[in-house]
Amino acid sequence: MECIKTEKGVKVYPVKDLDLEQTLDCGQSFRWKKQEDNSFKGVAYNQAVTMKLERETLYINNATKEDFEKIWKPYLDLDLDYGKIRKEISKIHPVLKEAAKYAPGIRILRQEPYEALCTFIISQNNNIKRIKGIIERLCKNFGEKLEGGEFAFPTAEKIASLSENDLAPLRAGFRNKYIIDGAKKVVSGEVNLEICKTLPYEESRAELMKIKGVGVKVADCTLLFGMHRIEAFPIDVWMKRAMEILFPDMTENDFGKYAGIAQQYIFHYSRMHPELFK
Repeated sequence: MECIKTEKGVKVYPVKDLDLEQTLDCGQSFRWKKQEDNSFKGVAYNQAVTMKLERETLYINNATKEDFEKIWKPYLDLDLDYGKIRKEISKIHPVLKEAAKYAPGIRILRQEPYEALCTFIISQNNNIKRIKGIIERLCKNFGEKLEGGEFAFPTAEKIASLSENDLAPLRAGFRNKYIIDGAKKVVSGEVNLEICKTLPYEESRAELMKIKGVGVKVADCTLLFGMHRIEAFPIDVWMKRAMEILFPDMTENDFGKYAGIAQQYIFHYSRMHPELFK
């Protein structure tokens, strides 16, 4: 894979097994907006960029080669061989084989852990459009302004200094108290996000569930999308239906060490094929 400086940023090629829409707009992250030219504009790790994929060439505007190596290559998980993983997990079940074949461009984003935690606290009992709106208001009100007019995700320290009333403009409702509690416990060290990357899985989940409002699903999403614990298998409404109807004799433990990747294939396949659940 080569990264070359361009007038606007960098271009990277060949990039295999990546579809920006399937990856950036599938419920992993809520800070990306599709543009008219099929590019995606968004913010991660305090950098605002625009990404566009043309066949196997990825263009990232407003990024340097150093940015690509330090931020965007890990963020898009480009070092992991998803083709090899698809072959392996396709042996588990014929429906999973079909799901993996249907959306081979999905990758698991490596997001900043606190941002993932806060994002999935906000996601509870919510739809994607509303989640995006709340997060946009959170960043505009409390995040650092970046070059170009975008806003960084606010730090845990910033959120911990606020009250529930301060968060009223977000229109996040009951989630405000959970957002505050999460930030305070992260800042105080009562919840250690760093050790969640390496603790035994159940212990990592329990660590996150010390936060008010963080149950199994939010903890699993945080571990998968914020810490790259790809053994995680978050179960929401879609996944519950998928497991009951498409995998009735299986549990999350049957999907092996790449369960989180399998989950994303199943999740996307289920959302795009509602007729399977009639």
